[in-house]
Amino acid sequence: MLYHLLYPLHEDFGVFNVFRYITFRSAGAALTALLLSLFLGPWFIRTLRRLSVGQNIREVGPQSHQIKAGTPTMGGVLILVALLLPTLLWANLTNVYVWIALLVTLAFGAIGFVDDLRKVRRRRNLGLTARAKFALQVLVAGLAAVVLLYLPPLWRFQSTLYFPFFKEAVVHLGLLYVPFVAFVLVGASNAVNLTDGLDGLAIGATLIAAGTYAIFTYVAGNAVVARYLQVPYVAGVGEVAVFCGALVGASLGFLWFNAHPAEVFMGDVGSLAIGGAIGSVAVLAKQEVLLVVVGGLFVLEALSVILQVASFKLTGRRLFRMAPLHHHFELAGWAEPKVIVRFWILSLLFALVGLSTLKLR
Repeated sequence: MLYHLLYPLHEDFGVFNVFRYITFRSAGAALTALLLSLFLGPWFIRTLRRLSVGQNIREVGPQSHQIKAGTPTMGGVLILVALLLPTLLWANLTNVYVWIALLVTLAFGAIGFVDDLRKVRRRRNLGLTARAKFALQVLVAGLAAVVLLYLPPLWRFQSTLYFPFFKEAVVHLGLLYVPFVAFVLVGASNAVNLTDGLDGLAIGATLIAAGTYAIFTYVAGNAVVARYLQVPYVAGVGEVAVFCGALVGASLGFLWFNAHPAEVFMGDVGSLAIGGAIGSVAVLAKQEVLLVVVGGLFVLEALSVILQVASFKLTGRRLFRMAPLHHHFELAGWAEPKVIVRFWILSLLFALVGLSTLKLR
């Protein structure tokens, strides 16, 4: 909105020329999202308490978590507001990729909102059935993939898959691109959801991943830089860096209230939405495969659950004390803050490895 209102004035007032720069508007979106989160947060948490929107703790989880019962949940609504408004304020709203990222995020958030609402009303940790939730996620992700595949010529999006470290390795998926994108979006959404088990853990890792993909989207949308670094060039996708900047600011603002001991939890409305956001940005930047590295912490958390279930069904034995992985280390004697900070460090290391691929090709 500011781009459309103020940038046209640059011919008369040179100072407004700054609005043409994606880097400036990304920083503006991040700062706006942070300030919006900090301003609305206290009122939002008081409202959740007044409405008795409290977290229900699973009985099978660590017993130390029972004291968290009743903590306000559905804080993901705050994240979405702090992401949506700054993006609309600072982004070029004629850019179709920005709208795809926003709509995918809001759609996954809507699924999580319904799930959380059912849990709150039933006063139990039982929302949508796993089958219903998965079906809705696949539907949203599939629609997003089809839209990408059939964009108008001006926004032609290639159904190609690129691999980090190998500049010549390109796979043309054709119609198979639809199930592939659906897999990326649904996988990312559920992986973040599984990571959201400790105060500040998921949102801290999200902050790191969003900042990393802000760089990737900016590079992918700049023809000169993309050619120099030998990464896929996607015309117009650089504008998605503004969306990523807003996600960084919204994550940082939410972390202020979600840090241990948490005043509010994000709930599925937050975790499913930000997982969808990260997944959609990875797809738009043509860095889907690299999401396994940049989002390595999310992958480890999801993989620990898969391995735990498979091992128990096949052998009757558990590989971990408890899954997801963060619970394993809790039961091993690590204090919750130590698990959180060490996992953040691990997430940062994954992000740095991901960024290193910009030169190692």
